[in-house]
Amino acid sequence: MKHLGTVPLTTSRLILRPFTPEDIPAAFRNWCSDPEVTRYLRWPAHPNEDVTRMVLTDWISSYQQPDFYQWAIQPKEEGEVVGAITVVEHDDRTAKIHIGYCIGRPWQRKGYMSEALSALVEFFFTQVGAGRIESLHDPNNPASGKVMLKCGLLPEGVMRNSDWNNQGIVDACMHALLREDWLRQKAEAKPTR
Repeated sequence: MKHLGTVPLTTSRLILRPFTPEDIPAAFRNWCSDPEVTRYLRWPAHPNEDVTRMVLTDWISSYQQPDFYQWAIQPKEEGEVVGAITVVEHDDRTAKIHIGYCIGRPWQRKGYMSEALSALVEFFFTQVGAGRIESLHDPNNPASGKVMLKCGLLPEGVMRNSDWNNQGIVDACMHALLREDWLRQKAEAKPTR
């Protein structure tokens, strides 16, 4: 893969960009402090803005690494960030990218996360050279799985007691999309004349 780092991306409704120090208050307020948002994540809700500042400062200092990917999600009509989408891990040997995401409750069920994930799928397949994009979710969080399905990721199965989050040790529903599947989906979606 040819890593490019967290380059700004835009969709019809979103700006996906690197975080800045000015995003700290909004990140804390909009999702980092909400235990309902972090319920199925591996990190607890932040008890105060200092924790959010520490986390975002670490992310910002990592942007110089070409294989570090952490985007802020900002709807174009909003003046602030409302969520994050990131590469949780990658494996250059297998050209695999594993993506995770979260968004504040007021912005859930508006299609924003599907729009963001679709943009990253295209970016990683066309620009970085990924061969596989995957993500997983707790079976008790089916809304996350719906985002994956909407973006073309195919269910691969449930790995029992293979993951952990704020609920403890949990099952993990794995979804993935191979580059050839994505290319076929795009070809099938083109209107015929």
